[in-house]
Order: sequence, then structure tokens, then C-alpha cells
Amino acid sequence: MLLTDRIEQAMKKVSESGGCFALMFMDLDGFKPVNDAFGHHTGDLLLRQVALRLRNNLHRHDTLARIGGDEFVLLVELHDPQDALAVATRQVNEIGNPFTIGEHQLQISLSIGICMYPGNGNTQHELLINADAAMYHTKAAGKNGYSFFDASMNSNARNQLQMSQDLRKAIKHRQFCIYYQPKFDALTGLPLGAEALLRWNHPEQGVMGPDQFIAMAEKTGLIIQIGEWVLDEACRQMREWYTQGYAHWRIAVNLSALQFCHAGLVTAVADTLARHQLPANCLTLEITETTAMHDADASLAVLQRLSEMGVDLSIDDFGTGYSSLMYLKRLPANEIKIDRGFVRDLEHDTDDAAIVSAIVAVGQALNLRIVAEGVETAVQKRFLTHLGCHSLQGFLLGYPLPAEQFLDEIRAAEAKAAVDVPDVGQPAF
Repeated sequence: MLLTDRIEQAMKKVSESGGCFALMFMDLDGFKPVNDAFGHHTGDLLLRQVALRLRNNLHRHDTLARIGGDEFVLLVELHDPQDALAVATRQVNEIGNPFTIGEHQLQISLSIGICMYPGNGNTQHELLINADAAMYHTKAAGKNGYSFFDASMNSNARNQLQMSQDLRKAIKHRQFCIYYQPKFDALTGLPLGAEALLRWNHPEQGVMGPDQFIAMAEKTGLIIQIGEWVLDEACRQMREWYTQGYAHWRIAVNLSALQFCHAGLVTAVADTLARHQLPANCLTLEITETTAMHDADASLAVLQRLSEMGVDLSIDDFGTGYSSLMYLKRLPANEIKIDRGFVRDLEHDTDDAAIVSAIVAVGQALNLRIVAEGVETAVQKRFLTHLGCHSLQGFLLGYPLPAEQFLDEIRAAEAKAAVDVPDVGQPAF
């Protein structure tokens, strides 16, 4: 029997005999990275185990249906609406326990949206839409839990759907572009390269930064396609600069957690470098500390392969994650980037200044290059240079710009560096 028919039956039963039922829209958190990292066979085995756990403790009249790759719908007949809470809690806890698939211990979680009948819809289609909206609310609130539907969620669900459709159009119609933010040698002021920053030329909303759409790109899996385009375009541009006399530069490209876990990452990087005839040491790949630590052994293997190719590796947002020094020592990284959150307030916050000093000391001890991002004042610049940061990045030194404007700014900076005397001095505070 189709799920929609089962919902219609349950609605009829409630109308004739009373009672209620809950329709739960359930989505697995973290399934796609597992599927990408370990392959579809492992993903299929995981889905089977998930289904078995979700069926535990269900009653004869309850219905569980898989409606998408990692989405399930559960219809539970109840005497009291409050009983839905216990069912949802049990399901979240069941899926939160580790799964053993072959040699792998896999950790995922579950986000649930709950829609009640009667009360939250009059047709099976409306009930499904509303349960889905509640599930999106759970995702936005941090995942690994459940939310009961209320009418305000419909607007958010529509926005999510529109964003997903717009992203697909953006890929098809080439609406993405890259802005480049320069990195400078802390002592000499000379440019060392740039970080490639994704922008979306949205036809209605104008230029959008990644914070406005990356979460949806990751949820839909479109981040893989977008990320491969960014890598290709950044390497193409770096090759152009390389032939113009900037062979000593590096172009930095950010990798999302989903990209980093993708089985084709190393091959994609190698193919892109070959396609543009770009030396591997002209490319820096940036991953966050948290991403590197998510699956330490798997991360180490991927980073090792990239390092053996000659690609430069950077640990981004350093200090915000939870890596141990022993693990950091094992990573084949070349640099660490101090998170802008610590740089922003270091003039006024002694704790931030102390943390930055400690991060620099760690980087020096491990013989890593140290980059400070988010430099916006001359005081920050002097302090970070005095501490021993090798390179700096931030609005004080240069804004993200399209490639043509970027090179004009770089040439102006080179001319300025040629006549300036480096001012390291003492810390300003």
C-alpha cells in the first residue's frame, strides 16, 4: 500500500473513531558524507540498519516508508498527542548510537519534523508538506532532534525550496564568480597570493556571500559541483598570474566538510592541476580544524595523498576546534590560519591576545607558516607581525575583489612596499 493511501486510511479512521496520529518526516544527518567517503555499498548497508532500528518498537498499525535517499516517513497512531514526543525521542536516540558497517564505526543522527492529525493539516499532501517544514526547522536548530509543526514554519520551508531551485539554476547559468582577497608578507608587505572566495551573482538579490547559501548547497549535495568549479576557476586564474610573473604566489581554495569527505577529491585536484599546467605548490587547500578532526584517521590519509602531490595544506580557523597537539603534529600541514574571531578583539581582550600568542607559539614549534586573517587595524597588524606571523590577510590590507581589480590593487601594493620601511616595533598593548 502506498504511503499516501495509508495516510488517507488513518485520517478516515480518526474521523470515524476518534484518536489521532502523528506523521513524522525523518532525515538522516551526516549520511551523505558517509556515502561519499565510503561508497554507495556502505551507504546502502547503513540505510538497511537505519530502517531496522526505526522499526524497533513500532506497533502493527504504524507505517514506516523510505521516500528518498536518506529520508523516511513514519505514521504512528496515538491515543494522546503527547505520546508523539516519546516516539520521536526514542527514534532520535536509536539512530544516535554508532553503526558498525564492516570495519567502520559510523556516526550519524536524525532530524524529525512532527505533524499531528487532527490539527496540522486537512489533506495527506498538506500533512506531508507540514511535517517536512518541521523537519527543516529541526535542521536549522542544530539537527539531532525533533520539532512539532506550527504555521510559521511554512514560510521557511518555501524559502528553503526556492533557494534549492535557485542554486541549481545558478550552476546551469554560470551565476557564480570568484573574488580574490590578497595575502601579504607580514614583514615586507609584498603580496604572496590570494584566497579564492565564492560569490553568487543572484539575479534578484545581487551579489551574495557564501554564508547566505553554502548551508543549502551542502544539504542538497550541490556543494560538490560548486566546489569543483571554484577549484577549476581558481587554478585557471592562478595559471594566468603565473605566466604574468607571479610564479611564487599561491592560490588558496577552501574545502567544505562534504568536499573533503568526497571520494573523488584527490583525483579532482590532480586533474585540475594537470588541466591548467599549474605546479601543485601553487595551490593551497584550506580545511577547518573541525573538519580535519571529524574522522582523524581518514582525514590524515586524504591529507597525506594531497601532500605527496605537492599541494600546500592549511588548517583554517585554527583555535576554534578541538584538535590535540599530538594529532596536529601528525598532520602533513604547511600552515595554520588564526581565526578572525581572535584577531578582531585582541586589542581590547587580553584573553584573545594570549590565545593568539599561544597559537603562534604552537605554529612555530611545529615549523608551520602562520597566517592571521581578519586584520582590520594597524595595531593588530603590528602586534601580529611582532609575534611572528608570516603573512596577514584582512580589510586593512585588501578587500576581496574580482580578478581584474585585484591585480590593479596588487600592483599598487607592490609599489608601496618598495618604498615603505617595515615597522615591527613592540606590541602596541
